[in-house]
Amino acid sequence: MKLDASLDFPGDGARAIESLGLDGAWASEIGHDPLLTLAGAARVSSSLTLGTSVLVAFGRSPMNTAMLANDVQVLSGGRLVLGLGSQVRAHIERRYAMPWSQPAARMREYVAALRAIWASWNDDRPLNVRGEFYRLTLMPPFFRPAPHSFGAPRVFVAAVGPAMTEVAGEVADGLLVHPFTTARYLDEVTRPALERGFARRERERGDFEVSLSALVGVGEGEEAARAVRDQVAFYASTPAYRGVLEVAGLAALGDELGRHAVRGRWEEMGRLVPDDFLEQVASVGRTASVADGLIARWGSRVDRLGVSDPGGDPAASWDVLAELVNRRGPATPARR
Repeated sequence: MKLDASLDFPGDGARAIESLGLDGAWASEIGHDPLLTLAGAARVSSSLTLGTSVLVAFGRSPMNTAMLANDVQVLSGGRLVLGLGSQVRAHIERRYAMPWSQPAARMREYVAALRAIWASWNDDRPLNVRGEFYRLTLMPPFFRPAPHSFGAPRVFVAAVGPAMTEVAGEVADGLLVHPFTTARYLDEVTRPALERGFARRERERGDFEVSLSALVGVGEGEEAARAVRDQVAFYASTPAYRGVLEVAGLAALGDELGRHAVRGRWEEMGRLVPDDFLEQVASVGRTASVADGLIARWGSRVDRLGVSDPGGDPAASWDVLAELVNRRGPATPARR
């Protein structure tokens, strides 16, 4: 379940999420630093997995991220999942004023750098990162956090395309699947890419967690679908997500939506999304039918399942999550 993007909400939100029987709370980098949000949630919860979905990796040096994540790991007693995303070039260069190049290779090195930093603190290893993108070789004792017993945070990587997905399978503890996906794309593109990543390190699928926050629209008729349709149109207009459309045979739709986005015709875009594609990428309808759709589509494909409701009705999301908790069983990993 997502934590509200405000500094007032983490305490009440974390308590409510935990009381509902959910297993995790996630914070996004929208208006606030997600690790700061989770630090507040860590103080008032005892069992929740606390994750970032996502923290923009390339907007920070690995040292900044490692130190903040280490603090939240200690505050939470070892419950942090550090979910990292690359963002897109325009945001990294123009919003964060940071360098951009070879995102998949850079993410691989970024995760390795984090692990090296944490090992230097907790295992007293020399810090010696000399990569193509990051060079970290100085760690005087005065600046080193005290060792702790909670271990390093788990690291998840967010990915859509096969290159970044392979990196996730190679170096991360889990994959954050983008909400703009379909069962077919997960089966034909995401899963094979993960397996190629696993093969590089001789890893097993059981050592890895796949997490998805699925798109939903709760309500009656087109009213329930409108916000989801608009969100799908926005994602579909983004070149980085075009592969999902290509697998569905809708590459031309992406080109058309991209032209609308360039011209600022946002209100027209949702109407261009075909009903059959909307059904592939989102679950829309009353609470029970949405839960049915989520379980049928994702129950055997992901390990951790949550909901993303572009309509912005928190009560509707809570109802769906409560329904998933009530139905949870051996084949229903509705755990987010």
